[in-house]
Formats: sequence, structure tokens, C-alpha cells
Amino acid sequence: MKNSIFAFLALLFSSFAIAQSVSEKDVPNIVKSTFLLSYPDQANVKWEKEKGNYEANFTIGKTQHAMLLDSSGNILETEEEISVKKLPAKALAYIQKNYKNKKITEAAKITDAHGKVTFEAQVTSIDLIFDKQGTYIKSIAD
Repeated sequence: MKNSIFAFLALLFSSFAIAQSVSEKDVPNIVKSTFLLSYPDQANVKWEKEKGNYEANFTIGKTQHAMLLDSSGNILETEEEISVKKLPAKALAYIQKNYKNKKITEAAKITDAHGKVTFEAQVTSIDLIFDKQGTYIKSIAD
């Protein structure tokens, strides 16, 4: 029983170490400034710290967005929630074949600092990553 409780607590605390909410006052000014240059009208931003980087989560209209920045204010990637229908056809076919009877719960378009586009589809508790053409790249467990 003690081992079960210890394992649960270790898992709980390790999940907080992955992404942790931070107050806007704890986000470096250079990070906030870079974000505001891209999205000057965003006032309701939720910040998280993940592996030394800062993620700004915000909504434009009804669409969820995120921007990942390093502590020097460099944009590492942006993410935009998309409709499942906007995933590349090849990605949808891969999911249908390999995850039969599983529902895609979220989909996103990710653009890195160099303009490289990838797509993410969340199926059960796994994020599936695909390139721009829909070719499977990797899985990331949530």
C-alpha cells in the first residue's frame, strides 16, 4: 500500500514538473514583450513553464492558440487548434487504420521557428505527430 501511494505521489509531482502554471509576473519581460509583438490585443493569457520555456495559451475568437518561447524571448513554435477535418488525409487514414474505433479528441497545426509545419492529433492519451503531408512522425504520451 505504501508503495502504491508513493508511486502515485511521484507520478503526480512529475506531471507538475512537465508543465507548470506560472503567474504573468513571473514571466520574464522579454518573453512577454515578444509575445505581445505578435499578439498585441491579447489580454487574457495563461502562462505555463515547460522545461525552461514559457508557453502562452490564449484564444482568438473561439480558437485555442499557444506560443512557446524560450527564456530569451525567442519564439520556438506556435500552435493553433484546428478541426479534425483539417488534418491531412494521409494522417486521418493512418489513425483510422492504427487506432480503430478511437476518436480524435483534439487536433492542432504546429509551426516551428523555421516555418516547418506539423500536425498533432490526440487519440486517447497519446499525441500523434504528422508532417505537413500527413506522414506519421512519432507518438508522445500525455
